[in-house]
Amino acid sequence: MNPDAQSEVHNGTPVIQIRNLSTRFGAHVVHSDLNLEVRRAEIFALVGGSGSGKSTLLREMILLHRPDAGTIRILGAELASLDDDAVRELRRRWGVMFQHGGLFGSLNVRENVGLPLREHTLLGDALIDQIAAWKLELTGLAPETGIQYPAELSGGMLKRASLARALALDPELLFLDEPTAGLDPASAAGVDELVKKLRDLFGLTIVMITHDLDLLWQVADRVAVLGEGTVQGVGSMDELAQMDHPLIRQFFDGPRGRAARAQQQTQEQPWKQK
Repeated sequence: MNPDAQSEVHNGTPVIQIRNLSTRFGAHVVHSDLNLEVRRAEIFALVGGSGSGKSTLLREMILLHRPDAGTIRILGAELASLDDDAVRELRRRWGVMFQHGGLFGSLNVRENVGLPLREHTLLGDALIDQIAAWKLELTGLAPETGIQYPAELSGGMLKRASLARALALDPELLFLDEPTAGLDPASAAGVDELVKKLRDLFGLTIVMITHDLDLLWQVADRVAVLGEGTVQGVGSMDELAQMDHPLIRQFFDGPRGRAARAQQQTQEQPWKQK
């Protein structure tokens, strides 16, 4: 991490503050008095079992769903109090990478990446195409990928193209929804490296939902485990691994959890390898 970004992490400047959040769908309680804080320039992950409210929380943070109670403050703005103009301005300051890419099939990749620039700026088409090409290069895609269509891309390429679009407006904050889901190990490892590189280069704050334990051990600064409507634990992976809460133990004690931790320990202590 560059020194400025590292300093911001240690200073703990909050980018996202969630207080007393409650969400219901009919009689079903999704969140109950949930509290959470994300610091500037950290990679923060949300994990939990099916139905724990991870995806709903992400939708609430990106203004696609309104909670029933509580407050969400992002980049200094309380979401519930924003008018339409303020919402548009705030959305320019973050980027979202959706789980399945979210790219428009009728547009080629370069057009998809340039779409936020066409919607939110007055830049000319030629400059937008240049910026889109640079964002694709930044995410590790070859120039010729720009003229391909989403249906022609592999899973790993689709993830990178979606990430390039999320970066189009030079955001301060990135939301990543299952960035490695469905990828082969080599492609997933490439995305791991890319996420960390982007934070280190630009001091981005990154919030991600993931089930990928390798990704969590490799790049996450802190992780929040959701369950039973609230946050069951939050901390580094090493800190969470020491907690005794049963929902957290389920996360670490399964075969995948043990394997991911063992791999991380091997990488941290290569001298132990024969």
